[in-house]
This record gives sequence, C-alpha cells and structure tokens, in this order.
Amino acid sequence: MKLYIVGLGPGGGQDLTLRARDALAESDLLVGYTTYIDLIKTDFPGKPILSTPMRREEERCRLALQAAAEQTVAMVCSGDPGVYGMASLCYELAGEYPPVEIEVIPGVTAATGGGAVLGAPLSHDFAVISLSDLMTPMEVIETRLDCAARADFVLCLYNPASRRRKDHLRRACDIVLRHRPPETPCGYVQNIGREGERVVVLPLSQLREAEVDMFTTVYIGSSQTKIIGGKLVTPRGYLQR
Repeated sequence: MKLYIVGLGPGGGQDLTLRARDALAESDLLVGYTTYIDLIKTDFPGKPILSTPMRREEERCRLALQAAAEQTVAMVCSGDPGVYGMASLCYELAGEYPPVEIEVIPGVTAATGGGAVLGAPLSHDFAVISLSDLMTPMEVIETRLDCAARADFVLCLYNPASRRRKDHLRRACDIVLRHRPPETPCGYVQNIGREGERVVVLPLSQLREAEVDMFTTVYIGSSQTKIIGGKLVTPRGYLQR
C-alpha cells in the first residue's frame, strides 16, 4: 500500500496545499503528533486517527509504516516534512517493514511562512539552523552559526529557546555579532499563522535579549538586509544590475 508524509504548513492549516488535502482525503488512516492531528481532524470527520505525544517520533513512524502495509496512511507533520520533519526518519525505518510506496507531500515551512509575515527577508541566499541541541551538539551548532555569519547569509533560526535552553539565542547572537554590526536588522515571529501570532522587528543588539520560545522563528539579516515600511527586506539585487 502507500504512506504519504504530509506537510501541513505553519499555523492552523490555512496554508495546507491542494496536494496535501487530496492526500489526506485519500488516506484511510491519519497518523501524527497529537497537536498537529488536532489541527486537521475536524476537516476529515470519521477518519481513523493514531496520535502520539511529543518525543515519540520513532514510535509514530513505526505505527505509520506498519499500518501502511495494509492501507493508505498519511503521516502528518507541521511545516514541510523534509525540514526537521518525519520524512527522513520514515525512510530510515522503512527497510524494517514490508515494502510500501512512500510519497512526501511538501508543505510551507516556518522559514518561508514567517518570512512572508515579516516581509521578504529570504530573497537572497540564506541558511536555516536549528538551535536545539537535543540531537546536534552545541559546538557543532556554534560552528555552523559562525561559518554562516562569516559568509554573510541571512540566518533563519528554528527552535531558538525552550524551558531548558533559555540562553541559546543569546549565544547565537553573540556569535553573529563577531561578524555583523549591532544595528543589523532582525525579526522574529511567534505562532506563525496561529492565534496569538506576534511579529517583532528589531536590531541584532536587542534580539539577543528577546523572549522567544519553541514556537518562534528568528531571522537575522545580512549586510544587505534593510527595513522598508516596517518590513524586513533583503534585496535580490535587481535594481543594481
């Protein structure tokens, strides 16, 4: 049978693509993290559901792969399933189960969803880095931040803080400040596309003190980024040709 790995986009499901909606409608079973299942279950009433809480990613993927041997299953992820999502883990585990066809359905990831809210910060080269050290050592994260800052990429930071990691954004900003001035335009968006969405544009010197959480996506501008009409914009260079 078949396993769809479906990106729901950010927020409350308003950025769900037509392709994603068709895959969910075709599926006999929906599998996912409880919070993400709650976003879509009212749109597909009566469809069987399997959900697991946070930190149960491997169990969730195994449930989906096992069920997909007998029916069409949709594993749902927020944003894009190939960007810090479940697509890679499903592929890693697939060899332990009867062969099933896997199809990844892309979604709007937080980087582009939050970027649209802020304006156009990602219109030139950019790097996406997660500040979570649950699966990546902090020294590796810091090396990546330093290299990307030296290369003058716009930086998009996922997972900037949690109850356990209160100082990771400050540490990241201090690394970037080695290569960029304190007035560098930055911004962040909390709860992209959800109730309580909050948008802040501020300089790098103030970003290091910002109160953020796991539902926040942070943007640090390059040397070309500017604020236009209150929006964060990184010109592509069309006017300079």
